[in-house]
Amino acid sequence: MRDEYLRQANKIITDSNLLINVVSRRVKQLRRGSRPLVESLEKLSPEDIALREIIEGKITYELETT
Repeated sequence: MRDEYLRQANKIITDSNLLINVVSRRVKQLRRGSRPLVESLEKLSPEDIALREIIEGKITYELETT
């Protein structure tokens, strides 16, 4: 996982636990065959793809309130 991507994504999702959960869920989707929502000229790990998707605003999250 690239530190720069992590820092940039952490500016968007400031709660570290929430960021981990969003990235984890997206990585599972990517590993099951979902297509990346970002393009890259280089080979990226699923974790880096998920972080780039957050940075570029391609995926978001919603908190449930009860």
